[in-house]
Amino acid sequence: NFYQQIYFHKLGTADTEDTYSIGKDFPRIAEIVLEASRDGRYILATVANGDGGDFAHYLLGPDATWKQITQFSDQIKAAPLGRDNALYLLSRAGAPRGKVLRLPLDTPELKNAVEIVPAGEAVIEQIVPTADAVYVGDLLGGPSQIRRFGLDGKGETIIPIPKISAVQQMLALEDNSLLFRDVSYTEPAAWFHCEKGKTEPVKTALRSTSPVPFADIEVTREFATAKDGAKIPLNIIFRKGMKRDGQNPTLLYGYGGYGISMSPNFDFTRRLWFDRGGTYVVANIRGGGEFGEDWHKAGNLTKKQNVFDDFAAAAEYLIKQKYTRPEKLAIQGGSNGGLLMGAMITQHPDLMRAVVSSVGIYDMLRVELAPNGAFNVTEFGTVTDPEQFKALYAYSPYHHVVDGTKFPSILMMTGANDGRVAPYHSRKMIARLDEANKAGNPILLRTSSSAGHGIGTALSERIKQSADIYAFLFGQMDMRKITKH
Repeated sequence: NFYQQIYFHKLGTADTEDTYSIGKDFPRIAEIVLEASRDGRYILATVANGDGGDFAHYLLGPDATWKQITQFSDQIKAAPLGRDNALYLLSRAGAPRGKVLRLPLDTPELKNAVEIVPAGEAVIEQIVPTADAVYVGDLLGGPSQIRRFGLDGKGETIIPIPKISAVQQMLALEDNSLLFRDVSYTEPAAWFHCEKGKTEPVKTALRSTSPVPFADIEVTREFATAKDGAKIPLNIIFRKGMKRDGQNPTLLYGYGGYGISMSPNFDFTRRLWFDRGGTYVVANIRGGGEFGEDWHKAGNLTKKQNVFDDFAAAAEYLIKQKYTRPEKLAIQGGSNGGLLMGAMITQHPDLMRAVVSSVGIYDMLRVELAPNGAFNVTEFGTVTDPEQFKALYAYSPYHHVVDGTKFPSILMMTGANDGRVAPYHSRKMIARLDEANKAGNPILLRTSSSAGHGIGTALSERIKQSADIYAFLFGQMDMRKITKH
């Protein structure tokens, strides 16, 4: 996947006849996505600079020459082609939560872009232009919102969507109406249709179904206070009538990286957790994108420790508010969230009873040396920079395992074919924890010979992984009693 380039291929000819178009000067870690205008006159190339969230855009027009529209430093995060001979740009330049610009394709230079939707409290994530309107998908700290504007940015209208839900995808149809996919913690994903000129969307027959009911499950959003005073949203999901007596088995999930937001999602297997009296919590900690780029930047590079402090604050809030207690609290995360789990294990081993950590990064001093390591430097930093090295070492989980510590029960999971996070991280971390552990709690490593980082994992393997996670948690949390729903 390194050194991606664009070539022209004529249908019906051999690939040996393909001709080079652009890309030789792109970064080694560039990732390219192509989009064509509806009339076929323009091709837009969006070039990602690895996984750091920076993009450049190139336009191929009727004159058959590429023009660079934006650079990585311009902070243009998306540039969908409109139906009115214009690009609609999602800009975070001077606007960490985003603003919308309109750029005519006839004069495709960034200086000619005009602001049509100014920055506000909402984080703009998606832009879908039609022939007569622009639909904007917002993030409100985790849940979503949809707004509609005229092509000039006037006439703002809120499109109502289900409460505490996430708009995963928005599509403009041929008749200029909007189709969007929405999901919540209690409702599986469904497509909604908003007709042109109307504001009330209609739920269509295009929907997923759940094999088990969730009518008895409710969701609240509360806020923990971090060490530095930041307010951390918590999505708390539980059965109606739950008592806040500190006795509820609680599973706290977090990620906190790459500007990736933990928005509402649906997983019917959580019914297993709820039926044993469990409460499930998703923390919108810094490092994610729930409140824009500032929220992300407050939890990456030399500020990564904020991520771990936020998650610890979330756990402490749940305990203080009597949702649970340390002996009834489990935590879970994967990949970058696995790093979070490693930091919690080494920094707060007495705060929880059990930990499930999947495909995690634990040795922060060697991670960039792996084949995929270069992609992560923009998020974590590099050991070649003195200040970043100090920050990396200060929280690197592997380097802060202390002999004689009483660790909670730990299940780490990895895939032998993981090309994104080398499985040696889990292997060496679990060995070091087992060596240092003074408690009698199990320190376990599950390795799948057929899995990688999770992308493309077979359904049969995903079922086995899920079964092992629940079996581990039920056993360690003493969750044997099932309550009918």
